[in-house]
Amino acid sequence: HVQLVESGGGSVQSGGSLRLSCAASGVIGSSMCIGWFRQTPGKEREGVAAISTNGDSRYYASFVTGRFTISQDDVANTVYLQMNDLKPDDTAMYYCAAEAAFCSSLLYLRTRAYTYWGQGTQVTVS
Repeated sequence: HVQLVESGGGSVQSGGSLRLSCAASGVIGSSMCIGWFRQTPGKEREGVAAISTNGDSRYYASFVTGRFTISQDDVANTVYLQMNDLKPDDTAMYYCAAEAAFCSSLLYLRTRAYTYWGQGTQVTVS
């Protein structure tokens, strides 16, 4: 069983930056796919980025390419989402998710690809 805890959310002005963290604990396999998702009230949760913990596979949604970067710290079992040039449309609750799999395609930007979820961290851009 994997536990995920997100942190780093907050309120920023348009054009600002935030770095979200997703700390994983529990039974963590050697090959995990960690994804970041976001959701606003009344809308479906959408994939933002995903990374394989045992390789260099990274996937991004088109609306964040060039602005957001997903990375990992193997020692800390933490995945980060660096968000630059934030826009009001980026305002959402951000969640990280984990699955015991290798991120092999853009399918890992879909919620149904993941078993484990964190509680979320709020990002507000004004």
